[in-house]
Amino acid sequence: MSTQKRTHSLQKLLLFRLSATQRFAVGTLKVREISPVVPLRVLPHSHPAVRGTMTFRGATIPVVDIAFALGYGRSASDDPKNGSIIITDIQRQEVGFLVHQVERIVDVDWKNVSPPPKGVGPAAFITGTIEIDNGIVQLMDVELVLARVLPDPAASRVTTLTDRETEALRALNILLVDDSQVARRQLADVLDRHNIPFEMATDGHQAQNIVLNAREEGRPVDLLVSDIEMPGMDGYELTFNIRNDRTLKQPFIILHTSLNSEMSVSYARQVGADEALTKFDAHELLHTMLTGAGHIR
Repeated sequence: MSTQKRTHSLQKLLLFRLSATQRFAVGTLKVREISPVVPLRVLPHSHPAVRGTMTFRGATIPVVDIAFALGYGRSASDDPKNGSIIITDIQRQEVGFLVHQVERIVDVDWKNVSPPPKGVGPAAFITGTIEIDNGIVQLMDVELVLARVLPDPAASRVTTLTDRETEALRALNILLVDDSQVARRQLADVLDRHNIPFEMATDGHQAQNIVLNAREEGRPVDLLVSDIEMPGMDGYELTFNIRNDRTLKQPFIILHTSLNSEMSVSYARQVGADEALTKFDAHELLHTMLTGAGHIR
């Protein structure tokens, strides 16, 4: 069990604009490079938000117009003097995002990020908000943008479980924690397909309350699967708090992140996670959950 003092989760955010007034941010660990706008090659039969492809370090990558994807209309970033392309690496997939303007990189305390507003349309693509320079900056759910514009064929594949594996998971009290709509839906769909019950939380605070209430009700959480990057209380702090609460029956904890970072895996283990994955993949998570089921008494 980890006994080190838990520090606040600091993260670097890249600030950018989709218009003169709309400010957004994305974690810099997802950013590979910032490129000026270059001529794009048309990608036939693609989503309307895909403006074309560009060459990045010898590879051809799609370029997505975020403003169009969010329903704001076609981006005004056609002018190379104003626009930029943010090249990202998300779930081991390189994608360029066309934006109106890149501002700067800032350090933020994850505790200061508020949960996203309820809503549909553009609000659905926000994972949280934070106040910077006396204004509100919205954290972009780039995974959801990708899922809508460039759906992953692997997300629809069917994972087969044996009867024994299914029953092993059905016997557990499972808690899933993720602020991403895409991740919640994909993992929920996999479990629902096998009629495996579970509870769902959208942030660390809500998850911790569920864990504590489950203890009081005599049905402790056996298996906890959580994203790392979440507003308010991230997966690291959630894990640390659970591991250092000696009144709890300790669950098997799996942390995952869309960032391909060995540092994330190392820190996940330092705070007490049993398993850590550097790519969100519902099917890989399911099999890791089966590994956890084998360790639960």
